[in-house]
Amino acid sequence: MVRYTGNIFLVGLMGAGKTTVGRALARKLNKLFIDSDHEIEARTGVSIPLIFEIEGEESFRQRETEVIRDLSARSGIVLATGGGAIMRAENREYLKTRGTVIYLRASIHNILQRTSRDKNRPLLQTADPRRRLEELSRQREPYYRDVADIVIDTGRPNVQFLVHSILSQLDVLPDEVGQESGQTGNGNPGRYSGAPHHSPDFSMNQQVIPSTVTPAITLQVELGERSYPIEIGPSLLVDRERIARQITGKQVVVVTNTVVAPLYLERLSQTLRDAGKNVLEIVLPDGEEEKNWGSLMQIFDRLLAAKCDRKTTLIALGGGVIGDLTGFAASAYMRGVPFVQIPTTLLAQVDSSVGGKTGINHPLGKNMIGAFYQPQAVIADTMTLHTLPERELSAGLAEVIKYGAVIDAEFFKWIETNIDKLMARDNAALAYAIRRSCELKADVVRQDEREGGLRAILNFGHTFGHAIESGLGYGKWLHGEAVGCGMVMAADLSHRLGHINAIDKERICALVRAAGLPTEAPNLGAQRWLELMQVDKKNEDGQIKFILMKPLGSHLIATAPQEALLATLQQLASGDLPR
Repeated sequence: MVRYTGNIFLVGLMGAGKTTVGRALARKLNKLFIDSDHEIEARTGVSIPLIFEIEGEESFRQRETEVIRDLSARSGIVLATGGGAIMRAENREYLKTRGTVIYLRASIHNILQRTSRDKNRPLLQTADPRRRLEELSRQREPYYRDVADIVIDTGRPNVQFLVHSILSQLDVLPDEVGQESGQTGNGNPGRYSGAPHHSPDFSMNQQVIPSTVTPAITLQVELGERSYPIEIGPSLLVDRERIARQITGKQVVVVTNTVVAPLYLERLSQTLRDAGKNVLEIVLPDGEEEKNWGSLMQIFDRLLAAKCDRKTTLIALGGGVIGDLTGFAASAYMRGVPFVQIPTTLLAQVDSSVGGKTGINHPLGKNMIGAFYQPQAVIADTMTLHTLPERELSAGLAEVIKYGAVIDAEFFKWIETNIDKLMARDNAALAYAIRRSCELKADVVRQDEREGGLRAILNFGHTFGHAIESGLGYGKWLHGEAVGCGMVMAADLSHRLGHINAIDKERICALVRAAGLPTEAPNLGAQRWLELMQVDKKNEDGQIKFILMKPLGSHLIATAPQEALLATLQQLASGDLPR
């Protein structure tokens, strides 16, 4: 948990909800709420747009710095800062050293919906506000992350849910809320119980949050003596009894990365310690490009230096890269030690954490070095998805779509119907998508643990996708983005070979696009594409094997005539290479 020292500072793009959430949070904690833009207007007596028009943006930024300097020096406040305030180093220093910083993150789509009629946003008064927002987001995102102690996505949950999410990450006991100065906003002792204020410029979806916590569900991967449970539900990272039940060893090593560690490492480590475990933490750099021999050696170095023995349990806390690395390390250290998957991304929760595939990348091919090594358990805390970047959420949906495309046509239809809910992080929709995906994968793994035949169907879109990742360089595209585009290419090839009709091909493309994934591949050149696809674990006797649909909701593993393959590449692999 993050301990706050009195002041809370909210940062994020315009329209992310800083004012609305800030007011509600201040009432909950009985603090004074201040909006830096409103303070500037009060001091100058003119509106923000007029300051921009008369004095220019640089003059406005100087006024903003003065306001943040003065206000952050006070105590007991919740301060909503302007979207661009973090671009100045002195502002970042004030915020980082004088309170707890919360980054409210919102998608470009949602921001445009909230600000479309607001003329009080001078930076959006352009012919193409979407493009302007995208530019601002790219410029500011690193700075938001740099100052943030907590990251909260303001997609569709209501304000009360967002405030609850913030309080759950602050070291504030329920009885302390509203009692910091002995009074609540209505003058009575105890906790604030009134409804949060909703400002007219921020219309969040008012979905009903269940009054009771959705119980966790348990699935089983049936592999005889190697069988293990998949636990899916909210707040599992702080469920001491569940953690103690699934992680039996006394010595545990948590492997995570620099993105996940600030969010969840302390929380999990404390739960483990409360359960009587001795905890060693290993934090690796983030990124697909880090899934390599060097990172694997870092894990071994720490294990050996700490004299970890065969009873040590390795825990993978993170996405697919951390899961694959940790699993491979567990399979090799002292010829095999227990490990547990705690996936924090949608992609890992629905796919990579289940089934025992582990490994690292090689410059000549993705996942070509590794082992089949099953975890003792998979613990998927669905609350971690609320801090997931939008791009990572889309990447995970690629693997969800995959299951419907080649195994379950009804599930594919359900995804089509519910894609907006999934993109908006609707809790019930996400829980069902994770559950059904895990059920389908567990059944395939039960029948073919080591990919001798049937399990290869789970690589739908991956032959093309792996080629994209290798050809561009690991990390340029997320794995799920490459798979999403690869599924479009596989659907096109399936149609060219007469296995699906044009309508089903378009359904695949439309759903991938609706999930926020690319549908046009980079132009690597036909020869380079063929070279990359020839380095694939499914291939036999030099022949490229593809997972195709026959029909949608079913599958076929086959080679493809080069004429049809080249036609697909010519049609879909025509995008510009990234600079």
